[in-house]
This record gives sequence, C-alpha cells and structure tokens, in this order.
Amino acid sequence: MPRRALFVDRDGTLCERPGSGAERHPLRLLPDAAASVRRLNQGGFQVIVVTDQPGVAFDEFDEDVLADAHEKLRLLLLEEGARLDGIYHCPHHPEGRIERYRSDCACRGPGTALFERARDEMGVDLAGSFFVCDSPLGLRAAASAGIRPILVRVERTRESVARIEQLAGTSLDVVETLNDAASLVLRSRAATGVAVS
Repeated sequence: MPRRALFVDRDGTLCERPGSGAERHPLRLLPDAAASVRRLNQGGFQVIVVTDQPGVAFDEFDEDVLADAHEKLRLLLLEEGARLDGIYHCPHHPEGRIERYRSDCACRGPGTALFERARDEMGVDLAGSFFVCDSPLGLRAAASAGIRPILVRVERTRESVARIEQLAGTSLDVVETLNDAASLVLRSRAATGVAVS
C-alpha cells in the first residue's frame, strides 16, 4: 500500500544554509530538525529529502562529497532518534561548468522528476504527501506533482506570501519552522483519519 511522506528541502529547512564551495560541508542541522523528523517517524510518515545541489554542476564539490555529506546528515539525525527514509538530489544546472551536469533537466525545481522517483522507488502516495521548502520553484514542483506545498518562512523568504504564491503558482500553507510543519502534517493526518502505513 502506498505510504504518505513529508518531503523536505535540505538547505534552509532541515539544515543551516551552507556557504559556497568547501564551506558547504559538513552540514549543520537546524535546532528543531531532529525533533521534527522524529515526530514524523513516530506518526508513520516517510521523511524524504529532496534537494537541488547545483554546486556539483558548477564544480564546487563532486557527487562523492555530496554522498558523504548526506551520510553524515543521516547519522546526525540517527544520533537524536530520527530517521530519513530517502534522499534525492538534482546535481544539474543549465549554466553549469561541467558539461555532463549542464542540463535544463526534469529533476531540478520546478521539475517533478525527484518526487516521481520517490513515488516509484519508495511507494509514496504523492496525493497524500507534503513538501516543506523555502523556495518558490520547489513549492511549484511539489504542487505540479500533486503534493501539498508548505512554505517555511526564513530570512530569504520574508517577501509577501502573496508574491511567493504567485511565483510558486499555487496557494500555500505557511509555517515558521520545520516543527510547525510537522504539527500541520500530523494534524492533517488525524483530521482525515487516513492510515499512513
């Protein structure tokens, strides 16, 4: 049976927004990240990271460095009793320096390919799932895939919600933190009475 998921953007939502180049790693969790993921685990949701990582295309770091960072991210969460069920990333950018990653692809927001891969590989019910993110393009991608988008307000998204909704092409739930998003998702599950596993 398909399972519901909370898809979460990595940078600025789950982790501190990194600097450029070598400063991008290691990742640092935001203060409420582990507790939020743990609550969702306990609530029966899969928790899946979906992230654009164009630094690969711009030769700031390679996919091995990215894989090591994501393994560290999993371990940081596990140390606090929280679990990621999957991590999907897009390494492309249409203006990238590395030719094999220079692409206007379907997996970079607002493309939907990463969500569709999770659906196919992990049995996710996209229509019953959520995506929490601070990027209008990411939120647009989620809505296009039939996923309920949640805007987390951080310093770089302090413009009006109406403007962000215009860029995202959809109406949005708006929260201040990932923990607020977890509360919204768990309340939604309780209201619908739909089993998640």
